[in-house]
Amino acid sequence: MDALVKWLNKYLVPVAAKIGSVRWLVALRDAFVAIMPATMAGAVATILNVFVRDIPTQMHLTSFVKAMEPIIGINTQVWTGSLAILGLIFAFTFGYELAVQYKVEPITGGIVTLGTFLMCLPQTFTLPLKKALSSVDVKTIVQAGGSVKNNTISGPGFFNFNAYFGSTGFFTVMIMGGLAAAIYIWLMKKNITIKLPDSVPPAIAAAFTGIIPATAALYVSGILSYLVTKLGSLTIIEIISKSIQEPLLNLSQGYGAVLLMTLLVQIFWFFGLHGTNVLGPVLDSIWFTAQVANINAFAQHKALPYFWTRNSFDLYAWIGGAGSTLLLLIAILIFSKRDDQRAVAKMAIAPGFFNVNEPVMFGLPVVLDPIYFIPFVLAPVVMVSIAYFALSQGWVAPIKAQIVWSMPPIINSLVATLDWRAPVLQIVNALIGFVIYVPFVKAANKVKPKDQN
Repeated sequence: MDALVKWLNKYLVPVAAKIGSVRWLVALRDAFVAIMPATMAGAVATILNVFVRDIPTQMHLTSFVKAMEPIIGINTQVWTGSLAILGLIFAFTFGYELAVQYKVEPITGGIVTLGTFLMCLPQTFTLPLKKALSSVDVKTIVQAGGSVKNNTISGPGFFNFNAYFGSTGFFTVMIMGGLAAAIYIWLMKKNITIKLPDSVPPAIAAAFTGIIPATAALYVSGILSYLVTKLGSLTIIEIISKSIQEPLLNLSQGYGAVLLMTLLVQIFWFFGLHGTNVLGPVLDSIWFTAQVANINAFAQHKALPYFWTRNSFDLYAWIGGAGSTLLLLIAILIFSKRDDQRAVAKMAIAPGFFNVNEPVMFGLPVVLDPIYFIPFVLAPVVMVSIAYFALSQGWVAPIKAQIVWSMPPIINSLVATLDWRAPVLQIVNALIGFVIYVPFVKAANKVKPKDQN
């Protein structure tokens, strides 16, 4: 055990520390955190419509649904301005957070990435016709700026709201928005800017300072977007979605990817690194993207495309925080004879129910404690394996609603899935995780506190 810990400490921990300090990854993590208010607002609207529209409709309560139409309409508007355009919102927050990391004017950074994202979208609509139009209809469409060719109507100045403004835009923002932001930041750092006298108000001076870097960045994005569209049949977002985003999301549904992510988070945490933060850019880029796709599909009454999403880890593998340390605390309170560990458990049990586990991680401590290394890694691995199998077999519904990370167990699984089987799975996993921790809690009884220092 000591040899394994030393090896991990020598080779893995330095890599994790470097990952956690990369400014681009920190900006990506913070950008996802920044869009959470919109995510939660849309989730609330979606869940409310379940209770005032979807469930009553299934129960044939037509009159009730009709009476609730104003509330349903308001909830739909809130969803439209939040979850439905989350990619658009993320396009701004990513550029903003990148600029913050590199200490340049952030609002302009957000504008650059937002503008770049819009350039990458298809800007025409196509509508197949079931039958030929009359010459009068064709003339009307042409006069309006459209065209009719091969029984298809097409026209400029159109963004496909449902197709690209949600989670589909995330990877395009990361790649193309990141490129544009890099140009903007580089020019700002090189002081290729418009400098105004000190007497000019700061807000005006900041806006003028970013004119040249932002213009250059947007022009580079515009040239790339124009060339890609003209030389091929697809736009940039379509290429990225088909060649990068879809394969990664499909890969994320594999057991190996889920298991590896769970394992890495646990190992990083054991060495005192915030595993969920260090790997947050990966968790959010891939599994949160899948989760937003699920939530939007549910809001539009479509089949859920993914069974394993970001909050699946929280519900089934990290009960009470990474390592499912809430289960460790309960085991300590029941089986531990050590006053020091029982005192920490009593203090940490309340935060643990709300998924705050720093008190137990650093107060017990679990960090670098060889006794708890095995169960701290093993329990989540076993739990995530059971949950993965249950969800992949369709025994439990996937996540279809966003939840607050601090929501207590049982409640969080019920709200996130709207499926009574999810809390049952969570309870089963909790019992298994608890059983895994118990022998090691009993083993810790034989170790004197001073021998662990």
